Formats: sequence, structure tokens, C-alpha cells
Amino acid sequence: MFMFARLLQRLKDNSPMEQSMVGRQQELAVLEKAFLSNEAELVAVFGRRRVGKTFLVRAAYAKKIGFEMTGIQNGSVREQLQHFTDRLNYHARPILPFSAPHNWQEAFQMLIIYLEKQFKGGKVVVFLDEFPWLAARKSEFLRAFGLFWNSWASQNNVVIVICGSAASWMITNVVRDKGGLHNRITRRIHLFPFNLYETEQFLKSRGVRLDRYQLVQLYMAMGGIPHYLKEVEAGKTAIQNIDQICFSPQGLLREEFLQLYPALFDRAENHIRVVRALAGTWQGMTRADILQQTGFSDGGNSSNTLEELVNSGFVGAFYAFGKKKKELRYRLTDEFSLFYLQFIEDKRGEGAGTWERFAQTQSWKSWSGYAFESICLKHVPAIKKALGISGIYTEASAYYLRNSDFGRGIQIDLLLDRNDQAINLFEIKFYQTPFVVTKEQADAFRLKTAIFKTATSTTKQVFFTLLTTFPIVQNEHSLGTVDIALDMSCLFEPF
Repeated sequence: MFMFARLLQRLKDNSPMEQSMVGRQQELAVLEKAFLSNEAELVAVFGRRRVGKTFLVRAAYAKKIGFEMTGIQNGSVREQLQHFTDRLNYHARPILPFSAPHNWQEAFQMLIIYLEKQFKGGKVVVFLDEFPWLAARKSEFLRAFGLFWNSWASQNNVVIVICGSAASWMITNVVRDKGGLHNRITRRIHLFPFNLYETEQFLKSRGVRLDRYQLVQLYMAMGGIPHYLKEVEAGKTAIQNIDQICFSPQGLLREEFLQLYPALFDRAENHIRVVRALAGTWQGMTRADILQQTGFSDGGNSSNTLEELVNSGFVGAFYAFGKKKKELRYRLTDEFSLFYLQFIEDKRGEGAGTWERFAQTQSWKSWSGYAFESICLKHVPAIKKALGISGIYTEASAYYLRNSDFGRGIQIDLLLDRNDQAINLFEIKFYQTPFVVTKEQADAFRLKTAIFKTATSTTKQVFFTLLTTFPIVQNEHSLGTVDIALDMSCLFEPF
């Protein structure tokens, strides 16, 4: 019996909730400072679905949470209030259970009475998860919450954490609120997916040890979303894991796309139309291109849709070099959405083994090049670190030219314009083996550099920079053509 108890305790000690958290050190520090401060704190935590917001708050505060509730998606006011009452009864454990209040103002008054009686001035955390779901239309929730904060919470020793997956809603209705919550947020955390360094550490903490080429393949399919990465199994290759997670009938991500956007946005069909349009091009699109492709009118609704997608991390906005006021381009940067629309959507019925067959095709090779470019764009700080220019002000941008005096145009998906009078012009290649520069490629690289210099009339030093999966093989064609050679290992550096 004693041995069995010790075994149970050991299992508990090694459970995911008890293990030390991978990454998120800056975010944990913010939450710790909020708890240690001598003032009331209103902390807003937002980030896309499945990114680990709830886990972060619970891991930071553990047993310090005095009250916690999660909003009900599409729940009525009555359902939300009943759920609030159920959670209050759970935390307070009164002799006679509380009855559901008639409105949110009554609900927060009940919460005040419970907190004052239970904690008597001691520091306590109140955690309201999926905050946007609580604030349904005509619920008067935001008004009541603003009154709760201004009339009581702000004057007491509490930390109120409000959390939401609808990042854009949180920014518009909470962070930028002009009503009762105006300038009331004391700390904010925008939680982003893991980068490659954090992804590697996270999987290692779960006993999954894959080489970096395998990790890049996983990242191209599902990004750095912790909830997705938890599905990766040790002893399987990236292709096997992707096949199981994305294509098998029981795979977590087989139907994820159908739930992802409706859980985050009102009128999610508009957001999906934009995402589909961006998934169809590898060069990104201007706002005018998106309007033409989707059929949206040039008005506030389309602007809001784009802003919400950018704020939520699904779409990236990049300026074209030298045309900042005219050439803002949008690019689908959510790895899973791109992978789903490219491969999963039309093949969900084919079952297990689908990706093992498809990963050998030319379509995969073409897509993987674009996906690797997108990963590099997200890891510019790591690239700057590898170049030794972390301390130099740098602007990352793209450059597109349809025609030139050389009889052809060029496309540069990444260039770093540096304040030390230099520009890194990137060529990004995803190969399964070390990269060997051929004579034809060397000629193309030199021509691209010449076209860029002539078209932009830049006076800065231009370094042609090659970034490949594996180190390049130095030969007579790379020498004198490639100024700097980096490989994917630089993307795994912490930043």
C-alpha cells in the first residue's frame, strides 16, 4: 500500500501541470510582478486559440486563484450567470448554495462578498477565462465588470486576470476601451506560439527527440502551438506524426480548421475568405488585391477583418522595400491554416497514410519552400543574432519588381535594411541535403543582386545572404557570389 502511494505521488510529480514550464519566462515574470505588487492589478492575456493562455495563468498562480470561471461559447446571459453561480458555489462551498443572480451587476456583488469574507484583505487572484464569450451582446457584462473594477477591485489587494482567444476583440474592447475600462489595464500579455527554439525544448521535455530538419517539417505543418505539439509522439518521424495528427480519422487537427476561426471571430466566414485568398499566392497580396479576390467592398468591415487577422497572428503585414506608404502586403503566416488549405482539406477522406504518400510529391516540394520562407520571416531576431547585428536597428521587408532594364523582374521575400549602411539580400532554400550552388544558380544570384542595386539606386553595401536547411557546400560557384551562408540551425537560437 505504501509503495502504491509513493508511485501515485511520483506520477503526480511528473504530470504536465507539475513539470517546469518550457519558455514563457517573460510572461511568467509579468504575472509574478503583478502578484507581488502592492496595488490592484488588471492583467489582460490574449492570444490565439490553443496557444497556452490558460495553462500559463494556472501555472503562474497555481493555488493563488480564489475564483475562476470560463465563458461559454455562444452561451445566453442566463447560461453564463448560472455557470458563474456554479463556479462561485464550487469555490466558496457555502452551507446553502447561492442562487443565480438576475444580472451581471448582482453577480459581481456576490463575488465581492465572497472575496471579502474568504480572503480578508490577503492577496487573491480572480481569473476570468474566455472573457469575450462572457461579454455577449446585450449582456451588460462589460459595463458591470467596469463597475466591479472601478468601485471595488481597484481599491483592494487583488489581481484580476482576464483572458481571451479573440485577440482583436480583447484589444478593441478592453485594451482600447473608451468606457469604464479606459486606461485600466495595468499589464498586458500577448501570448504568441512557440518559436523553433521553444518548440525544440518543449518536445524534449516530453521525451520527443527529433533532429532539426524533422522539427522544421513539423513546424511547417502545425506551427508552434503547444496544444498541437502535445500530440507528437516519440519514436515517430515528422512525416509519421503529421500523418497521424492531421489525416487519421482520430487526428486532432483533421477538423481543427472548421472550429478555429468561428471560435475567434464574429462573421468568421469573412476571415476565412481572406485566409483562403492569401493561401492561393506565395507573394502576398496588397489590400486592393485582397478586395478584388474576395469581392469585399472597400470599407470598414474589410479593414476590421484584416486588422483582426493581423492582431490574432494569422496574417502578417509586410512593407515593400522603399514603398512603405503604398505597398503594405499581407501574407498568410499561420502554418496550420496554410497546411490545411493546401493539403488536408481535400484529403480528409483518404485516412492514415495520406501524408506518407504525398510528402514525396512535387507539390510538397514547392509548398515546403514557401513554408520555410514564412518560418524564416518569423525568426528574423534569430537571424540577426546569427549575423551579429542584434544591436543594430534593422527593418525587415520584401521587394518585388515586375520588370527591369535587365529584361526580367525579381522577387525578394526577405531583406534586412540596416542602420550601419548595409543590406542583407536573402535567398532562402529548403533542401533535404546540403546545398550545392550550381553555375546557373550563381549567375541568377549575381543577376538578382545587380537588378536590386540598379532598381533601388541604393548606396549601401549589399550582402547576398543564402539561408538553407543544411550548410552549403563551398565550391567555385559559391565563392565570390554568396557573401554570407546560414543554415537552419540559426533559427533555433533563443531570442
